[in-house]
Amino acid sequence: MTVRKITEYPDDVLAKVGKPVTEFDDDLKALCDDMFETMYDDHGVGLAAPQIGLPLRLFVMDCEGIKLVAANPEIIETSGEQTGQEGCLSLEKVPAVVVRAEKATLRAQDLNGEWFEKEAEGYAARCFLHETDHCDGKLFIDHLPKMRREMIIKKFKKEKKVYGK
Repeated sequence: MTVRKITEYPDDVLAKVGKPVTEFDDDLKALCDDMFETMYDDHGVGLAAPQIGLPLRLFVMDCEGIKLVAANPEIIETSGEQTGQEGCLSLEKVPAVVVRAEKATLRAQDLNGEWFEKEAEGYAARCFLHETDHCDGKLFIDHLPKMRREMIIKKFKKEKKVYGK
């Protein structure tokens, strides 16, 4: 397993819709192992392929007791509303309060290419939504009002300059 470099905002790969995963083989398994290793190394709870520079519809997560690999993810149902702090490994050190659905149902393929559905609520639902957004070329800051988004981007650039990340 290898810790990969995290792709940071404003890299173009973060703003592009990922390509579908079509090969469910040992290479995919090794990539997912690397993604978990990278996520744990950076103390994250989820990591999408675009965050390591790969334009694929793929994410891994280990959040609230739900550990999974999701290839070709889609959110098929949401309900309710929650407001909470959200951060991102690609925009480190600049969390923001984001409104998301309280419950979400994820449909995706596992490492063998088998389709599955998984329901979650609370923080785990937030993880489903956040990571699926990455696969769709969106960041959590895209859910913020324009002025707040601009403040977060400015803070990120300042932190990056100060801490060299």
